[in-house]
Amino acid sequence: MALIGKNVVAPSLLVAIFTAQTMPATASVIGWGRVNMEGAIVNAACALEAASRDQTIDMKILPVEQITRDGHGLTRPFTLKLVNCGLAGENSTNTGRQHFRMIFDGNAEGKNFGVIGDARGVALRIVDSIGTDIYPGVPMSIENTLTKDYRLNYSMQLVANSQVLRAGDYRSAIRFKLDYY
Repeated sequence: MALIGKNVVAPSLLVAIFTAQTMPATASVIGWGRVNMEGAIVNAACALEAASRDQTIDMKILPVEQITRDGHGLTRPFTLKLVNCGLAGENSTNTGRQHFRMIFDGNAEGKNFGVIGDARGVALRIVDSIGTDIYPGVPMSIENTLTKDYRLNYSMQLVANSQVLRAGDYRSAIRFKLDYY
């Protein structure tokens, strides 16, 4: 009988060991927690086409007599083209649509942009595609002037200011900044 007792005890001991390992631990509770996550999906920032970044606009030679007679010279168009825009709401109502504003900045000469050089009595006037004057340092909405292919069309014109006209070379540096939100 001793032989039977050894065979019964050994398997019973193994069953007890395996059963103990698979029993749930109820003596201690680990606890609970929560994970909160937030995020946003944003549109890519617009960039200026390389040809739009640094432009030189030749205002051509203009006789003093024409400025005296007309008060201005010919208009010279220029375009700023936006690329890589991911504009929200472009095929829907204005829900989520981004708003743009353009700021031109430079040497202010009243409501126009001043020039430097030997010429006197002139300034540069900029208007958008619908005829709205652009003033130095003043933000302007561009929603009404932005074309479907993301072009902003402007024109520049040499205009007389209140100073005495004097012939000579002139130049001006006008910077622009596009903000959108």
